[in-house]
Amino acid sequence: MSFNIPDDRNDDAIMAEINMTPMVDIMLVLLIIFIITLPVIQQAVKVELPKANSVRNEVKPESVQLSIDAKGQIFWNSTPIDLKTFDGYAEKAAQKDPQPEINLRADKSVQYEYVAQVLAASRRAGLTKLGFVTEPN
Repeated sequence: MSFNIPDDRNDDAIMAEINMTPMVDIMLVLLIIFIITLPVIQQAVKVELPKANSVRNEVKPESVQLSIDAKGQIFWNSTPIDLKTFDGYAEKAAQKDPQPEINLRADKSVQYEYVAQVLAASRRAGLTKLGFVTEPN
């Protein structure tokens, strides 16, 4: 606590000192509280936890190369098949988990009818991962 000694010359002067003692007292009390409560909070039952690998085992889907040549012949991974056989292959592929990725490679001179038939059969079978393969210019 500070005292202001009256001075005859400066009776109206404002005391410009900040009394730090209350703030230091509060900080010391808070420090003591934290020191006492910290060990109580950290007490727990000691248990040795098992180790586990958190890396996800991701199975990559197989990739099927589906080609249609200029004459309309369908190839399943380089094996020539007809449209009825393709229906069976597509249904088997649609039931796999994960579904294989179908990469459709159609000749640029093939009639659109053949491509449309393959797309319709893929849709009926339930294939969802179908992509068109092109060549860059």
